[in-house]
Amino acid sequence: MTGGALALVLAAAVLHAGWNALAKRGRDPLAFLALCSCVAAPVLLPLAAPLLWRDGVPARAVPFVLATIALHVLYFYSLGRAYSTGAYSIVYPIARGLGVVLVPVGAFVLLDERLSPLGIVGVAFVVAGVATLHQVGQRHATATGASLGAATLWAVITGLTIAAYSLNDKAGVTRLHPVPYMLLMEAGCGLVLFPAALLNRPAAVRREWMTNWRAILAVGAMSAAGYTLVLLAFRLSKAGYVVAARELSIVLSALIGTLWMGEGRVGPRVAAATIVLAGVAFVALAR
Repeated sequence: MTGGALALVLAAAVLHAGWNALAKRGRDPLAFLALCSCVAAPVLLPLAAPLLWRDGVPARAVPFVLATIALHVLYFYSLGRAYSTGAYSIVYPIARGLGVVLVPVGAFVLLDERLSPLGIVGVAFVVAGVATLHQVGQRHATATGASLGAATLWAVITGLTIAAYSLNDKAGVTRLHPVPYMLLMEAGCGLVLFPAALLNRPAAVRREWMTNWRAILAVGAMSAAGYTLVLLAFRLSKAGYVVAARELSIVLSALIGTLWMGEGRVGPRVAAATIVLAGVAFVALAR
């Protein structure tokens, strides 16, 4: 993996773990994420507008833009449902970990991307670390009497959408520059999610904005910046490597869940997170 791609992905991982933690702290995660979807597009507009003016939107990019809007709407909805029913340190590793497993397989089948032996070892380490983190979080949730069924189901759906949009977007940014691509995706999500939230939970939307407007602005900006960095990295490296290296965010989520949210002991989580870090190191060295 090139140094430039790795730097982009690691910065994206920090942003991603941070905005997910803030989203989990929202009083109503679905309303919170719907409001965030309205913030990201204005943040990107000054950067994307000159590129759109110069290049337009090629017809061959349109199906990928429409697909990423649909997949991200499902992603934000399922993520909100998962955070409404489960602990951050359980939901996040499942959702992110599924992408690490599925994206290299999908990229091999659909994009003819082949990982090196070192890259395969790195992905395997990341998967093992994520599975261990999930087991640690599951034991803590069981000990505290938390329900796992609904949270796990929605986390799995979230993970499937992550794998799907990662593969779609890897192909999409070869047809349209990542910044306008991201703008169109965020604008499309906002046009779907915000009206739906207003129709179904208007009181929750108003309460969430009045209570958490600073966090909503921060999450909208962090989400837009973080995934734009990932899209840029897709242009520089294989999808499987980008998705695996991005899971440094799982290490951060384990620490955030333990130290900030009180979701279990830090020792087992750090041990499992070290396995993920080893995997990311292998991926960084792979070609």
